Amino acid sequence: MIIAISITLFFIILRFAVTLFNFISNPKLHRVVKQYNDKVSILIPARNEAGNILTLLQSVHEHDYQNYEVIVLDDESTDDTYAVCSAFAANHPRFRVIKGGKLPEGWIGKNYACDQLAKHADGKYLLFLDADEQVKPGLINSAVHRMHLHQLGLLSLFTNQQMNTPGEQAVVPLMHFILLNLLPLRLIYLVKNASVAAASGQFMLFDAAIYHKHQWHKAVKNKVVEDVEIMRLIKTEAYNGEALLANGMISCRMYKGYYEAINGFGKNFLAAFNYSIIGFLIYILLIIGGPMIVVMTLNLPLLFFMIGLILLTRIMISLLADQSVLNNIIMHPFQMLNMLFIAVISIQKYLTGTTVWKGRKI
Repeated sequence: MIIAISITLFFIILRFAVTLFNFISNPKLHRVVKQYNDKVSILIPARNEAGNILTLLQSVHEHDYQNYEVIVLDDESTDDTYAVCSAFAANHPRFRVIKGGKLPEGWIGKNYACDQLAKHADGKYLLFLDADEQVKPGLINSAVHRMHLHQLGLLSLFTNQQMNTPGEQAVVPLMHFILLNLLPLRLIYLVKNASVAAASGQFMLFDAAIYHKHQWHKAVKNKVVEDVEIMRLIKTEAYNGEALLANGMISCRMYKGYYEAINGFGKNFLAAFNYSIIGFLIYILLIIGGPMIVVMTLNLPLLFFMIGLILLTRIMISLLADQSVLNNIIMHPFQMLNMLFIAVISIQKYLTGTTVWKGRKI
């Protein structure tokens, strides 16, 4: 019991220290006054996104960056995605829509869509966005500035998350929670070792010359968590990579409702641990089982110490992610239960080979 409590407290203190580092270092994309004019190719893979994508296209059209093109790839959609995007492109010359090819054996759908998009782009930078996002003024110029400032091969942003239902609030904040109390984001750029890597496929800005040379999406064609794998490859090849928080300049509603969020996280969680079931279970045991052991001791000073660190951690993460502090504190027990639920689903789907996303087995 004493050993279990000691390990639990060490892990909580360690996570608090990482969160504190992130809070103090403030790893956000900052707005800049200096204006850039490098051509940016905005590339959007879209599969069954007819109900979402117009918001993104309109926000890009209203954006303040001047030199850009937008290419949407309809990835074998079974809804009106192609018709909706084509109608928009017909009235906006910088936008065009292409039909994606049939998914080859050995590829993940999104990776193949991105690979095709890159072949049609001629910008100095390639910006891959998801179809369910919305960009805000200053985003692209600030991101291009960052590319120049640090001579980056890849800049990835963790977008602000829009959550419209209690079910989403009980699941979606887990993304920033896990990220910001396990990894000091600033180290992704500062440490050149490829083992220190994180990225989000919701915003991936590449130096086009480097991308075309290495064909990054082709290099990770069968990887579910392709964003992190690409960041590792970027660093392995001795290019600079950086991952930052979006600072309100791009937002995304990842999932609509509780069950979609559970299913969506279920396909990614185990992959984020490199499919190590043992490593994943140890993490879950430490983050959920450990605190329960401390609670059972009924040791009030120990309980107050643990709860205080957890509360401070949730406050700092919420502020960094531009999320409601009060909501995340209230929802914390439910989010931990959902993390356990997601872990069970993720392992079960992996062992049975039944992971499906947007109608495709992955």
